[in-house]
Amino acid sequence: MTTAHHAPGETRPGGRTARTREAVLTAVLEELGENGFGGLTMEKVAQRSGIHLATVYRRWRSIEGLICELLTEIGSDVPLPDSGTLSGDLRALARSIAALYGEGRVRRLIEAVVSAAARDPRVASMLRTFFDERLALAGRMVQRAVDRGELPADTDPVQVMSALGAPFYYRILIARRPVDRDLADSAATAVRAAAHAGAYTKKSDGPGDGTSPGG
Repeated sequence: MTTAHHAPGETRPGGRTARTREAVLTAVLEELGENGFGGLTMEKVAQRSGIHLATVYRRWRSIEGLICELLTEIGSDVPLPDSGTLSGDLRALARSIAALYGEGRVRRLIEAVVSAAARDPRVASMLRTFFDERLALAGRMVQRAVDRGELPADTDPVQVMSALGAPFYYRILIARRPVDRDLADSAATAVRAAAHAGAYTKKSDGPGDGTSPGG
């Protein structure tokens, strides 16, 4: 489930620039795992990565910029499936998410960023934008199902994808238990059934009608 959000790191060039990017993002992930968001600084990232501090500031400008690109990089590891059926797509996507969040360092990243977002409006805005883009992109998978006639014509793709992701974040952030393939399969099955039954149709009653994603 990739996203088009590449600022401030912008593109993914090869050669020395790619090595710099990899070293810096790896350092960010390791720092988050060891010290959490509160202990993350540009200076520590530069020191751990071996990249000059001026280079880190020039390319990413801020901690938020680093986190944004790291989330984008991790999100790109979850491809958007196109199996030809909604059931197959949901299962494949959910299993990919489970595999990603099965990594301890990725779970720690999510925990750190969500915790920081609760205290810092800048981080909250960044996280909201990131997930809005991910949901919109993954929603194309649902729209294909609508176009094939598998779902009601007024199905809201963002609501469907929000519902698919919700069990993972509950498991990670609230229950604080590992995610696994069983969770992925049950989430995919439940969301597919609910979508087919019309649970995620667009409403036209105005504000508060339930059309916005729930997190």
